[in-house]
Amino acid sequence: MQFEDKIIASDAERTDLLRELVEESVSTYQIPGAAFDNYHIKRGLREPDGTGVMAGVTRVCNAHGYVINEGERTPVDGELYYRGYRMSTLCENFVKENRFGFAETCYLLFFGHLPTKEQLEKFTRLISSYEALPARFDEDILMKAPSKSIMNKMATGVLSLYAYDEDPDTTTLENMLRQSMSLIARVPIIAAHSYAVARNVFGGHSLNLNNPRPELSTAENFLRMLRPDKSYTDEEAKLLDLCLVVHAEHGGGNNSSFACRVLSSSGTDTYSAISAAIGSLKGPRHGGANIKVQEMFDDIKAGVRNPRDDEELTRYLLKIMEGKAGDGSGLIYGMGHAIYTKSDPRALMLKRHARDLAEKKGFGEDFALLEAIERLTPEIFREYKGINKQMCANVDLYSGLIYRMLNIPEMMYTPLFAIARVAGWCAHRMEEFITAKRIIRPAYKCITPGRDYIPLDKRR
Repeated sequence: MQFEDKIIASDAERTDLLRELVEESVSTYQIPGAAFDNYHIKRGLREPDGTGVMAGVTRVCNAHGYVINEGERTPVDGELYYRGYRMSTLCENFVKENRFGFAETCYLLFFGHLPTKEQLEKFTRLISSYEALPARFDEDILMKAPSKSIMNKMATGVLSLYAYDEDPDTTTLENMLRQSMSLIARVPIIAAHSYAVARNVFGGHSLNLNNPRPELSTAENFLRMLRPDKSYTDEEAKLLDLCLVVHAEHGGGNNSSFACRVLSSSGTDTYSAISAAIGSLKGPRHGGANIKVQEMFDDIKAGVRNPRDDEELTRYLLKIMEGKAGDGSGLIYGMGHAIYTKSDPRALMLKRHARDLAEKKGFGEDFALLEAIERLTPEIFREYKGINKQMCANVDLYSGLIYRMLNIPEMMYTPLFAIARVAGWCAHRMEEFITAKRIIRPAYKCITPGRDYIPLDKRR
């Protein structure tokens, strides 16, 4: 046989060969459910009651949503603490004092205490000093391989920053702090510029690469960079800032923070660890859930004639749960959480401060529909599943509508989540590196029996 005869000649041939291989390999990746029970495997690192397996100790954050009373999980109002401070208290005071709070939240997560006015001013100046992207970064990293996935470009962009860092691998606290502050400054720019490139390449729009201004907050700069005309209102920027504070941190056990800690435990560099966290957050079971909420929301609006009719809405929500409507997954996105039972403090905070803007911008009916979904879903779940489980709205139910009210494109919803969460990831990375000093390596039980080798010409 000539070598040329072995070359795949067409896409159709390649597809056919791939399908053959898929058919051969299907059973290879199937593990019987009983195996998990037989070996007492905690799937997803979850206990039988859904709570997370205790894998570490942290001072960064505490997400509290239940108490264990005589072996039973008892629902309580949700609380989220950043370094011991209630997230809701921080937000309420930022609003009361009519100022931006994200930079102060980053300071708190990094250094463990609230800054004085002078400390905050120095910190924000230092952050601003890192805002400029390296020379030709836009052209060489963002433009040469444009992507419709902004999260993908953020991950590759962050990883590429390694090549521009004169000291990328040193893992002293000072160097990791430097890298962390530079990422807080640069990730919003990478996200906004990646969107501008995608909008130009895939949408045919003019390319506008707006740069940040050092005197502006992260929220103001993001809106300024995102919008071709650079315009925004103070109310819009303050609400977006609140979203950043709410999303900045959520404990070491969430998937992306844990991914960051796993990589950090190996001794790898900051850029690799944060890039991995972005990749984790991209998933629809994690940060990508806010997009799934909006897709579900639009489907409900199209399928329900009168959203204010509880009976009609209930019937449609039941169809979603049965997999007969929505995306067929059987999930009502934005409802339920692994930790929070009676309430998600992040959802409560966004809901409280988004109501007025919803009325002003003509989203009052949409806001009312979300409230109805939040109100009706728990009882539908109990009746359909036959499980008397406390359920609340999570942060994703309201964050997507807020971004829509702010005229932020859907493809930027999860990137905004990532922009906020960089602060928490970096705090967990530094804590893991400084204190744990042991690589994270859980065990997997292999259930494949030993087999004898068969020569190639005798295999059937």
